[in-house]
Amino acid sequence: MKICVTASTGTIDAQIDPRFGRCAYFVVVDSETMQFEAVPNLASGASGGAGIQAAQAVANKGAKVVLTGDVGPNAFHALSAAGIEIVTGVSGSVKEAVEKFKRGDFKKTGAPTVGDHAGVSKTQR
Repeated sequence: MKICVTASTGTIDAQIDPRFGRCAYFVVVDSETMQFEAVPNLASGASGGAGIQAAQAVANKGAKVVLTGDVGPNAFHALSAAGIEIVTGVSGSVKEAVEKFKRGDFKKTGAPTVGDHAGVSKTQR
């Protein structure tokens, strides 16, 4: 299964980036082999719609699960509509997060965890 983890850099040892729509990278990990692909988040600098654009990028990579710190309402709804399971409150490294998910240490998130524009600096608004 492909698991997408929001990350600060493009490695499996990277720290989790707590922002979904404005994270620096998506690290897409095959849960069976632990092979990964680092995908720069092109939506991170968008003036608007970053969460939706990011969700589309994740869906296009075939991810079935997203591990992140927080997710806003637009991204939550877009990911849910694509059938992607969302897990929030995740911290540590990408590798640690995937291993914890595989052990069943996380629970699926049932609602957005932040409001609109939570990851945007005031200069981006």
